[in-house]
Amino acid sequence: MREIVTKSLKLNKDLDRYVEQALEQGRPVKIGWGRAGDERPKDGEFGVMTHLPEGARVLCLGDLGACVGVGNRGGTLTLRGGTGSMFGAFHVSGKSVVEKDVGDKVGFEMIGGEISIQGSAGDEAGAAMSGGILLVRGHAGDRLGSGMSGGTIVVMGSVGSEPGIGMAGGKIVISGSCPPPPDGVEMRSINKTEISEFSKLLDPMGLSVNEDALVLETGATHSESFDSPDYFISEGFDNISLYPNENSLSDNAPLDHYTLLVQDGSDSEGALLKIPWMISCETTIGLDKWKDVDSPAIVRTKSRKNDLLLIGRKEFSEVIDHVGNCSGIIFDITDFPGLNDAEIEAMLTSLRSRMDSNSIIMLRGRIDRIERVFRLVMDLELDGAVVNCATRSGSRLASSLPKIGLASKTMGISETGKFVMIEVMHEPDAKDLVIAVASGCTALVSPCPKGDLSEKIEELGIGVRGWMRDVGVDRIERIGRRNLRANDFDTAAISGLRLVGYDRPLKMWLELR
Repeated sequence: MREIVTKSLKLNKDLDRYVEQALEQGRPVKIGWGRAGDERPKDGEFGVMTHLPEGARVLCLGDLGACVGVGNRGGTLTLRGGTGSMFGAFHVSGKSVVEKDVGDKVGFEMIGGEISIQGSAGDEAGAAMSGGILLVRGHAGDRLGSGMSGGTIVVMGSVGSEPGIGMAGGKIVISGSCPPPPDGVEMRSINKTEISEFSKLLDPMGLSVNEDALVLETGATHSESFDSPDYFISEGFDNISLYPNENSLSDNAPLDHYTLLVQDGSDSEGALLKIPWMISCETTIGLDKWKDVDSPAIVRTKSRKNDLLLIGRKEFSEVIDHVGNCSGIIFDITDFPGLNDAEIEAMLTSLRSRMDSNSIIMLRGRIDRIERVFRLVMDLELDGAVVNCATRSGSRLASSLPKIGLASKTMGISETGKFVMIEVMHEPDAKDLVIAVASGCTALVSPCPKGDLSEKIEELGIGVRGWMRDVGVDRIERIGRRNLRANDFDTAAISGLRLVGYDRPLKMWLELR
């Protein structure tokens, strides 16, 4: 693990302890000073001082990296320095102040509270914010307030191109120069009521908005809705069959269909899958359906100790309450479009520091961007990926197999013991689960089925054991692509599997074997 990651994790862990003590004693926490008051500024740490609780007061000295102060839930953070991108992202409440410049996307997805930047901000300041106040004393870059739906942005200096692009609500006040806004955004002069309103915010800092200030709002021609094609799977594993090994099993041979999800080299209990199937649902807590079921699941809110938490934009601020009671997390990069590698790593660092060191950390991404998903898994030293196979044009699961296999081989996933799960949208049968494992995946992920869950798991378990005995494998991980056959020429062409009745794959796939 790189030194800067280790430093960032340590700072977050130490800060949590300091904040807890300081809240009990009613005092602030100071970071970046020695015991004698000598300055020891922080340098480059990222994903730190996040999810501050209500009443916490933190003062930090230094220049930091990406995703500092994200998910503030009522604390007061003052940074005597500057930061990289996404300062104060997912800001819920409280106040965050930076005394120098910040990078791009300050206040991204902000929903409340106040962020004050004493210097200048990069591009996309206040992007996708829905509430709260963002104040930039200096200049702001391009696409200020892009996609915002509420809240207020005040910029005392000039702004870059396309301010307010895609905004559906809220207000942008610009005291400096401003280029013509894009379509759907109206520009007007500030009125006296607004000048008085913003004086309350600016007077304590010795600032004021003059009568020449401009206001950007959603235009009368703006349309808040647009059609987005649905993601779906047009064909499952219907045209793939299982092919037996040369040797058969005795009727009484023991069968091992268990899979242990545990961090490589870890001695933790991890999460044990009785069959290669994980259910994705909102929660497993407080539901009769899960009362007598101990199988791990992928959940978005409250979790059991063996569940994995799926984290998207809606969950990021509140997930801090649950990451200490789960076997790991799955970070959904499909729900964070536009984030770069450094920002993803910083957000993961903010969560990892609150988790057990042996917790599993995975990414969730789509099949049509699988190379990037697997590259991130390797570059960020994560434990695996969940590959969502739905596409906007309607995918065929058979075509996903060579994509997963080739990307896994190229990025070195298959050689490092990392987990790869294939996600579908339908209720699977036992054959689907076995095919998923035979294709090189750890397990299959699907939505929670209807009916009695215990009965469904038992039914699938019986089916999996039946297929294992028929194929001739006593351990589920011993099944492989050699046991898969395409039922028709078209499926063989898109999957790279051997066609039923042939002894080798089609000519175009020979080099992949």
